[in-house]
Amino acid sequence: MPKISTKGQQMPESPIRKLVPYAEGAKKKGHKVYHLNIGQPDIKTPEVALNAIKNNAIEILEYSHSAGFESYRTKLSNYYKNHGLPINTEDIIITTGGSEALLFAMGSTMDNGDEIIIPEPFYANYNGFSTASGVNVVPVISTIDEGFALPPISAFEKLITPKTKAILICNPGNPTGYLYSKEEILQLAEIVKKHDLFLIADEVYREFIYDGDEHFSVMNVPGIEQNAIMIDSVSKRYSMCGARIGCIVSKNKEVMATAMKFAQARLSPPTYAQIASEAALDTPQSYFDDVINEYKERRDTLISELNKIDGVKVATPKGAFYCIAKLPVKSADDFAKWLLDSYDNNGETVMVAPAAGFYSTPNVGLDEIRIAYVLKKEDLVRSVEILKDALAKYNK
Repeated sequence: MPKISTKGQQMPESPIRKLVPYAEGAKKKGHKVYHLNIGQPDIKTPEVALNAIKNNAIEILEYSHSAGFESYRTKLSNYYKNHGLPINTEDIIITTGGSEALLFAMGSTMDNGDEIIIPEPFYANYNGFSTASGVNVVPVISTIDEGFALPPISAFEKLITPKTKAILICNPGNPTGYLYSKEEILQLAEIVKKHDLFLIADEVYREFIYDGDEHFSVMNVPGIEQNAIMIDSVSKRYSMCGARIGCIVSKNKEVMATAMKFAQARLSPPTYAQIASEAALDTPQSYFDDVINEYKERRDTLISELNKIDGVKVATPKGAFYCIAKLPVKSADDFAKWLLDSYDNNGETVMVAPAAGFYSTPNVGLDEIRIAYVLKKEDLVRSVEILKDALAKYNK
């Protein structure tokens, strides 16, 4: 029998989706499952985006330019400039989701065996993208005790080798909700400039900032124009996860010319999704104001309820819509399966994402889970009520 590739064998399983069969089993038993495991917002997609599809009179669904519609890139450039980011049309390539943008970034800047430093815990698919690109992840650990703040720059310096090509951050972060300060971004800028590295910033949650804080982009740092690569997406901003539209952004013309070759190889991003994404840029600010207020209330509700459970530790997120919670269990993975396979509370249970999959360091985060607060407040209260009862019964 022919064998699959070593790369395929090494490709990590999604810690978010691997429990789906257990959730399906729970639903077949008639149990209601509260999904705290995945960042799929329940916020409505802006009408202006949906109407652009409904009212379109396309007769031939043609390829777009490999870099995406020029009209969309120009409008996107104006959106960035309105947010204080000096990004021009030619600095943007539209991609099939932020995922493809990350693959293009790695493919354009790294060779097999090269290294990328990532503060962990980090978005689980960074492991998958790195494996697919033949790149080795070198983690620098941030901890719940420090609120997942950026580790000291000295910790980064110790990890840099001749194979190091980039540092990758998510700001604000998935899965921690941590928001990097301007000072932290400037520290990272200093180190990438000093060691001639790329700084790749996944900024897809830029709009989701709380408590009066402000987002500071790598594209705002003078002097690292040749180092900085920004990843963006419409998925969370407009609650358009299924559109699969993102972009890679950089002032480095060599990086963008190289990324363009990858873009040409996959021909073009999807046409209808680009139409919706271009229209979404006309979404009024009131939409975001309402969404941010709603997520802040959800965050506050979730953190307040979690803090009522003995033995649970949680860091308050400053952005995005995730948090990491440390549980009084040895294996969050086993607990998550048990919740779906062997437990219910009046016919209801919860699905969480074991956090070990958000680390690349072995045996770290084994007692942690990621929670996405994308459910309405009453569902979050009920979910934590179930979680509290489940922990009491699981630990007997």
